[in-house]
Amino acid sequence: MLKMTEFAKRRNQLMQKIGSNGVVILTSSPIAIRNNDCLFSYRQHSDFYYLTGFEEPEAVAIFAPKRKGGQFILFNRVKDRDKEIWEGIRAGQKGACKQFGADESFPIADLEKKLPEILEGREQIHYSLGINKDFDQILLQALNKVRGRVRSGMQSPFAFVDVEPTLHEMRLIKSPAEQMMMRKAAEISADAHIRAMQACVPGMNEYQLEAEITHEFQRNGARYAAYNTIVGSGANSCILHYTDNNKIIKNGDLVLIDAGCEYYNYASDITRTFPANGRFSAEQRAIYEIVLEAQIAGIKAVRPGAAYSLYHSAAVKVITQGLLDLGLLKGSLQDLIEKQAYFKFYMHKSGHWLGLDVHDVGRYKIDKKWRMLQPGMVLTVEPGIYISADLPGVAKRWHNIGIRIEDDVLVTAKGNEVLSHKAPKKIADIESIMS
Repeated sequence: MLKMTEFAKRRNQLMQKIGSNGVVILTSSPIAIRNNDCLFSYRQHSDFYYLTGFEEPEAVAIFAPKRKGGQFILFNRVKDRDKEIWEGIRAGQKGACKQFGADESFPIADLEKKLPEILEGREQIHYSLGINKDFDQILLQALNKVRGRVRSGMQSPFAFVDVEPTLHEMRLIKSPAEQMMMRKAAEISADAHIRAMQACVPGMNEYQLEAEITHEFQRNGARYAAYNTIVGSGANSCILHYTDNNKIIKNGDLVLIDAGCEYYNYASDITRTFPANGRFSAEQRAIYEIVLEAQIAGIKAVRPGAAYSLYHSAAVKVITQGLLDLGLLKGSLQDLIEKQAYFKFYMHKSGHWLGLDVHDVGRYKIDKKWRMLQPGMVLTVEPGIYISADLPGVAKRWHNIGIRIEDDVLVTAKGNEVLSHKAPKKIADIESIMS
């Protein structure tokens, strides 16, 4: 669990970036209804959590550099014994200050009354318009009240600035404390993949393997999955974001599991593919070895100073050559790559940023050029080959072979660290575990 000093450091860094003339406003995630009067499990907005560590709904955080009354103002729910009996303990205003480091805390019901005075004297409002339309109206009304006092000499904000670009660039570089959270998330997820390999037998339902994954997450302190778990067997292994997980696993099927836990809100994202009966067929083995070689080449390309696109290019080259060697593609390697002939077998990029969100924030290009990797960035490396039965011109022996191998990789000062290294991916290791 992160210390509150970590969140305070982030707030101070952001306020230094925006300057004393600005004010930052963030709203918490809304409560989401699942059905009738039942709710989805609450998950705080990642930006809000990143700066506050506060995980209750119905809250607004304001950061006002050099404000006399305090720079961090939190509007949140009041203590209410009756509601706390039904819904759980609330921090209240005292808890917001004592537990979460707010300089001032006010009841959320006081927001509309207090907001204009906080905006007075500021020039820019750093806020993302259009995400929370209800709060947009509250903010605009407060701004109009301040503008009504301009004749008395009051400075009114004259510009809205989207806070996300600045904040998301901060989130892109993970601190040592964040790296520890993600290392733990990857370790738990790797154990879950091992458990699934050991539990799998033909005749099981896909959701039974999902249950094994979930059990391993939760017994190791990860309450939630970072995203909907994918357990795709046979033809379902060729569906990239398959989440129905409700088919019987057959003898001879490959099983593709894309699953990662969330540990104190930090995500892991791991994919492993294995044979349901514990032994790869000749065709499955041939495709698997290509994907594994591509993934290893991609990981080697992850290093500080390298362009973000480099590891995808490395994976594409290996995959295209492998498909060429098997006769699934025909032509010259360079022409096939230029024409993206591999795309019918490999139709996605080789990875994405990882952090508080499984598809984490941060730009991939700067000034239209792929950005250079820096120490502290975390990304996934996840090449794949998918040969669905309806792919024209492909012999039946290759049908329904869908393979993806994905690891979580931290860029370090000297190269990289594979956070998810504990999850086995060599054929011999997988077959040994499953035996």
